[in-house]
Amino acid sequence: MATMADVARSAGVSVATVSHVLNDTRPVLPHTRQAVLDAVEVLGYTPNTLARSLVTSRTRSIGLAVSAVSNPYFTEILQGVEAAALRAGYGLLVADPHDDPRHEHKVVRLLHERRVDGMIAAPSADPRRLVGYLRRHAVPTVFLDRLIDAHVAEDVPPGAAGAAASPAPPRFDQVCAENAGPTALLVTHLAGLGHRRIGLIAGLPGLSTTGERVSGYREGLGAAGLEYDGRLVVCGDSESETAERATTGLLGLPGAPTALVTANNAMTIGALRALRRLGRSVPDDLALCCFDDFAWADLFSPRLTAIAQPSRELGAQAVRVLLDRLAEPDRPARTVRLPCSFVHRTSCGCPEEPDRPGAAGPTAPSTLSEKGTTP
Repeated sequence: MATMADVARSAGVSVATVSHVLNDTRPVLPHTRQAVLDAVEVLGYTPNTLARSLVTSRTRSIGLAVSAVSNPYFTEILQGVEAAALRAGYGLLVADPHDDPRHEHKVVRLLHERRVDGMIAAPSADPRRLVGYLRRHAVPTVFLDRLIDAHVAEDVPPGAAGAAASPAPPRFDQVCAENAGPTALLVTHLAGLGHRRIGLIAGLPGLSTTGERVSGYREGLGAAGLEYDGRLVVCGDSESETAERATTGLLGLPGAPTALVTANNAMTIGALRALRRLGRSVPDDLALCCFDDFAWADLFSPRLTAIAQPSRELGAQAVRVLLDRLAEPDRPARTVRLPCSFVHRTSCGCPEEPDRPGAAGPTAPSTLSEKGTTP
C-alpha cells in the first residue's frame, strides 16, 4: 500500500507539501498541487482519514437530520445534499428525528458525538432542545426547509442537558423554499375558476412551513376578494392518515368547499383516499391543487396541479451555505429562499393543453433572496 512518503517521492516534493495539498492547510502552487494529485492517482494512495482528522480537527463529514426520509420530497433533498457534499469532498451521516423533539435531540447529539464538521437539520415543530444543544456546543448548523424564529433560539428550556456555561452561540443559517406566495397562487387560481369556498388541509402546527402556507392561503383569499372562513381550514398534521380524516370531515360540513388546497404531498395522498372512499371525483365534484409536486403526480387521473419545490437544489444550497460557514465562522447569518414553480395540470378543473400536456405553468411570484438573520 502506497504511503504519503511514496507520493512525495513520485511528485518530487516534501511530505509536508503532500500533507498541505491533501488537507488543504496551506496554499500550494497550482503545478505542485497537480503533481501531488497525479501521484496520488497513479499510486492509488488512500489518505488515513482518522489520522488526518486528528491533525486538522476536521472529519470532512456532515450530519443530516431530516424526518420522513421515505417521503419523496425529503428523499430528493437528501440526494441534493449528498451530491453537493461529495463534490466538496465530504461524507454524509444521516439520521431521522421522526419529527419528535426528544428523538431529534438524541440523534443530533449522536451525530455531533461522531465529530461531524457541521450539521444540516430540518427541525421539528418544537425545536427548543435541538437549538439549545446546538448553541451550547457551537455546532455550525444550517436549518433546512423549516425555519427557526429568533425567539426560539433564546428560549432554551430550564434543566436541558449541558446547561452549564458554554461558548458563544453560533450563527444559524437557514435555507428554505418560498411558501406563502406559491400557496396564494394556488388559491387565486382556483378563485379565478369561479370557486368561492376553497378549503385548506394544513400541515403540522408549529412548523414554519405550515404557518407560511396558511398565511399564503389567507393572502390568496384576500387577493381574490373572498372572506376567510376558519371552518374551511383543517389540520392534516403533514401526514396521510390524518389528512384523510380531515378531508372527510371537511366535505361533511354544510356548505362544504368546492375546491381544496393540500399543503404537502403526503396530505394530498390522504385527501385523494378520502375522495375515492366517498365516491367524489376530481375535478367534477371537487377541484384540487396541492403543494409539492412528485414523480407520479402526472400519472393520476386527473393529473395533479401542483407547486413544485426545488428540492434537490435546496439540499445542495444547504451544503454550500454550511461550507461557507465552516470557512468563515464569523460571517453574518443568512436565510436563503428559493423560488417554486406552478405546475399547471388538470385536477384544478382546467382543460388539458393539447399542444403541451403537463407543461409547467408560470413560476410562482418569488425570487431567490438572502436575508441576514441571527436566530
